[in-house]
Amino acid sequence: MKTPLAFLVASLAGAIVAVLPAAALAQAVVGQPAPAFSLPDSNGKTHALADFKGRFAVLEWWNYECPFVRKHYGSGNMQDLQRRWTGKGVVWVTINSSAPGKQGHVNGAKANALMREGGGAATAVLLDHDGKVGRLYGAKTTPHMFVVDPKGILLYAGGIDDKPTTDLADVKVARNYVEAALGEATAGKPVTVTSSQPYGCSVKYGD
Repeated sequence: MKTPLAFLVASLAGAIVAVLPAAALAQAVVGQPAPAFSLPDSNGKTHALADFKGRFAVLEWWNYECPFVRKHYGSGNMQDLQRRWTGKGVVWVTINSSAPGKQGHVNGAKANALMREGGGAATAVLLDHDGKVGRLYGAKTTPHMFVVDPKGILLYAGGIDDKPTTDLADVKVARNYVEAALGEATAGKPVTVTSSQPYGCSVKYGD
């Protein structure tokens, strides 16, 4: 017969075993393969991470109502990055993980209208309304940025730059980590800054 202490220890051990795999799945680790995913875009086409093999890819978490996102779109910074790097063959996917009824939630038509009005130049806007991919990557904020190499290895994860404010003027003086990572990686150089603290609004996952 187990003593209360022994029973408690056994129960805790079981809980730890049950929790660890889920926690491990929720981590996108720099230097390791980026977690595989498949999501529909704003036009109904499905995109998988495997489709990007052989090309650099950027994953951008997006909530159009977030002031931090508005900073980068209002200044034209995000669109400039999208346009410049997709022009060099980089895949850029903008991911919306806002759940229905939450701030920033969009359907396909709304996403297309917003990107058209704002001059967005991403390869695709992906809809992650159940938040599975966001949680898989541990996406915490909008924006939260990830850079993946042609072999599917995660090169960078974190904030877009080193100015965690909503001030548009800061864009011009910020150190843009995504720009730097892509510039170094596409030139065959190691990425100097591989991670940073993401900043912005919390991702509006469902309950």
